[in-house]
Amino acid sequence: MPESFPPFAPRDGHLPLEDQALIGDGSTCALVARDGSIPWLCLPNFDSPPMLAGILDAEHGGEFAITPDGLRGGHQRYLDETAIVVTTLAAEGGVVEITDCMPLRSGADLTELVPAARHELLRVVRVLTGEVDLDVRFAPRDHIEVRRLAGAWSVRWAADRDLPLSLWCSHDLRPEPDGAMRGRVRLRAGEQLTVTLHWSGNVRLLDRLDPAALVQRTAQSWRAWLGNVTYEGPQRGTDLRSALTLKMLDHSSTGAIMAAATSSLPEEVGGVRNWDYRYTWVRDAAFSTYALRRIGLRSEADAFLAWTLECAERDGGPSIMYALDGGQPPDEREDPGLSGWRNSRPVRWGNGAAGQVQHDVYGELLDVAYQWAHGGGAVDGELWTTLSSLADQAIDNWRTPDQGIWEIRDTGRRFTYSVGMCSVAVDRALRVADLTGHRPGKGWQHELDTMRAELLDRAWDEKRQTFTEQLADGDDSGDDHGLDASLLALPLRRVIDFDDPRMVATTAAVTEHLSAGDGLLYRYRHDESSDGLPGTEGAFLLCSFWWVDNLTGQGRLDEAHELYESLCARTNHVGLLSEEIDPADGSFLGNLPQAFSHIGIVASGHRLAKAEQRRGNGGGTR
Repeated sequence: MPESFPPFAPRDGHLPLEDQALIGDGSTCALVARDGSIPWLCLPNFDSPPMLAGILDAEHGGEFAITPDGLRGGHQRYLDETAIVVTTLAAEGGVVEITDCMPLRSGADLTELVPAARHELLRVVRVLTGEVDLDVRFAPRDHIEVRRLAGAWSVRWAADRDLPLSLWCSHDLRPEPDGAMRGRVRLRAGEQLTVTLHWSGNVRLLDRLDPAALVQRTAQSWRAWLGNVTYEGPQRGTDLRSALTLKMLDHSSTGAIMAAATSSLPEEVGGVRNWDYRYTWVRDAAFSTYALRRIGLRSEADAFLAWTLECAERDGGPSIMYALDGGQPPDEREDPGLSGWRNSRPVRWGNGAAGQVQHDVYGELLDVAYQWAHGGGAVDGELWTTLSSLADQAIDNWRTPDQGIWEIRDTGRRFTYSVGMCSVAVDRALRVADLTGHRPGKGWQHELDTMRAELLDRAWDEKRQTFTEQLADGDDSGDDHGLDASLLALPLRRVIDFDDPRMVATTAAVTEHLSAGDGLLYRYRHDESSDGLPGTEGAFLLCSFWWVDNLTGQGRLDEAHELYESLCARTNHVGLLSEEIDPADGSFLGNLPQAFSHIGIVASGHRLAKAEQRRGNGGGTR
């Protein structure tokens, strides 16, 4: 087998998670596997029911496969600076190239807060060499009814009977007894097959289909958007790909940013830590907008702030996460009809953490608001009223337990990060008031000083020389409190300076105690910090990027560069990262692609670049 066409290595009937690429259009997205199949597609939106869920059950989940007879191996790449995937497959009779994308409207400007999607999936197959027999199979998870319409197949889908679906192919497709649409065709070198799935409701689009033009125009829109990126730091190619990935998780109509593209990909193979991440966490999106703003992408940050504040104002306070319609995700439920990736049950839809108490949300949102104001954004009286209310809520709640940044499903605790972010909420409100001339709330500065003093006193373990995951109360000395990698994020939010001796000591303690080897970190240790769930999980990638940030802030730039390069090297063949890494073999775990992990690439790279610039100018590194 030629080195350029590595063979496939499925386990338990599934390809590795790292054998996936992502395509999207700002409304939804799909995974394209290295074998030419599409095992994941939700319609019509990111958080809609999945039409294709083969990644969660190879037999019953559904897929859209284009397979040459005698398939031996394949490789993938993105067209440069786009969200268009090209998969090249080696078969017995020749070599086949599949171009997959979700086409955008002609001239679509991805910086605008308007839909750019044509609401279709385009697959263009071309034989590069030889003569190949192709099998085309469109098999949704749920039952479909089909009938001929305007030269295509009108598809009625049991999961959403009102969704106007049309399937068109340049070659013959026929209904199969099992409910799939299927066709077989022999193509020679230079010949082409095109197949599209539409959900726009406009069947006239079928009559004007020009695949090459659609691909070209879509590529132009992606490249024009990426031209706004100002990043000039280390691993620039990897950073640009991460920016594109985050944009593919960005809902163009609202500014909401999905935490991940998928649901229920496990944090442990065969385990139960399988969650639905197709929603917008205020925390995740705040980190995303922070990273994107740093590399010149301000419109995404501003859109998220406006949408989230609108939701918070409507509800009288922020929620920790939102569905795309601005409401709450559906109640969490288990799906017995799917076996899970590599038999990791249960598969879940909805997210039970939506009803949790997580106090860091006040600080996350006010930090985004401060970035807006600091960049010259207007803060009128109505917006200031909303921001003031958030600061007051942080003051009212910071002394009470919560479920924390890691969303434990156990009794709440006074997590250090949560208290720290409540202090961030008040600090940023004061800063916004100073920038805009609005009057700060009565007693805000006193409350901020009290929060900071209590955090630095009660979260510090003098004997172990480290901050701990939670604050000690009363006679509780804190000696038995665990360590938590979110402590590494405290200086990112200016709760404490990177080079404060206590933070330097905490960095050393956390990275040693939570080390998973080779630059990887666990979030916490389950035998020390109960989260109410059985089993274990992999190493959490964002935590390692926080480690990079602390090394950078402490002036240890050579170490920071070495760690950063090693983390970027963990991206898959097309530059994507999952949520977690299995320390045993380096394979992907958790939902894919994960916004948090790509935020780490962008934000840590930017911080390193600025530190190197200051060092070159003879300044400090903070």
